[in-house]
Amino acid sequence: MIRYNSFFAVVLVCALSADARAVTMSWSPVGNPGNANDPATGNGNLFGGVSYNYNIGTYDVTNNQYVEFLNAKDPNGTSPLQLYNSHMSSASFGGISFNNLNPAGSMYGVISGDGNHPVNYETWYSAIRFANWLNNGQGSGDTETGAYTLLGGMAFPVNGYRITRNAGATVFLPSENEWYKAAYNNPGGSTYNLYPTSSSLTPTASGPTATPNSANYNNAVGNLTDVGAYSGTTSPYGAFDMGGNVFQWNETLLSLAFREVRGGSFDSPNTSSSSAGFTAPTTEHSNIGFRLVNIPGGFIVPEPSTFVLAAFGFIGLAAWGWRRLKR
Repeated sequence: MIRYNSFFAVVLVCALSADARAVTMSWSPVGNPGNANDPATGNGNLFGGVSYNYNIGTYDVTNNQYVEFLNAKDPNGTSPLQLYNSHMSSASFGGISFNNLNPAGSMYGVISGDGNHPVNYETWYSAIRFANWLNNGQGSGDTETGAYTLLGGMAFPVNGYRITRNAGATVFLPSENEWYKAAYNNPGGSTYNLYPTSSSLTPTASGPTATPNSANYNNAVGNLTDVGAYSGTTSPYGAFDMGGNVFQWNETLLSLAFREVRGGSFDSPNTSSSSAGFTAPTTEHSNIGFRLVNIPGGFIVPEPSTFVLAAFGFIGLAAWGWRRLKR
C-alpha cells in the first residue's frame, strides 16, 4: 500500500509474516514534469529533464533496512547471491554483523550506533535485488524479477551488463536524469543548482549540523553519519544527503559495462553536478550506497542515457573512473 503522510512524503508499507518487520521508505515527491535538461552540463550530454512525476527516496537506504532484507532473503546465512559482504561488519566503516549461531532469519544484525548509517559495501546487483524485493512486496518477494530481471540465479547474473528497468516497475534505482533532477533542479522551473544542497555555493564540509548548505564530504568527519543528520540541508525536493556521506548507484549503463554513481561521499573532495563516477557493478566499497525511486502504479520505461567512455580507454572493470562535465 502507498500512502501520503502529512509531510507530503509517501511511505511504502507491505504485509509481512508475524516474525518480520516491514521496511518503510520515506519518499520526497519530484514534480515539475517536462522540465528542460540542465544546459550547463555540456559535452552534448544534458541531464535532468524528466517528463513525469515520481518520488525520490528522502534518505539513502540504511543498515536497519538492509538487515531486514538480508534476514528475509538469506535466513540461513549461506549468501548464495552475495547480498552480504564481510566488510559490512568491519569496525571501521561497516554497520551489519553476522552470527551463524543465531536462529535462522536473525543471523544478521545492526552494529550498535550504525543502524541509521547508509548501507555500504553492496554491489549494484545487490541494490537492484533490494529494489526488486520492495517492488514485490517484501517478505518472500522475489529478488530476481520485478523492477529488474536477473538471469542465472547467481550473484553475477548472466545478463548483468544488459539489465535495464522493466516496464511497470514501481520501486527501482533512479535513472541518471531522475537522480540529477531531484538533486539539482529548482522546482517549478528549469534552473539548476551546482550542488545538491539547494545552492550553487560550495557546501561547508563539517560534522552533522542544522546549518544550511553543509555536507559530510572531504573527510570532514572521516566516516559515515546518520542519514538526515545534516538537518538544515536538503536537495530542492527535500531529499537528504544527496551530496556527501556515500556515492549512490544509479541505473545508467556506460560503455565497457560500468554503472554510474553520483553525489560524492564522506571521503571525496567534490559533490557538484559537474562530475559523476563510474565503476563495475560488482564493486563493493565503504563509500558507495544507494537510494531508490518510487512511481505508484509503475511507468513505461524511458530511454536509458549512455555516455561513450572510449576517450578514457579500458581501465579494468574493478576500477573507479570519473566523467567530468563542463559547467
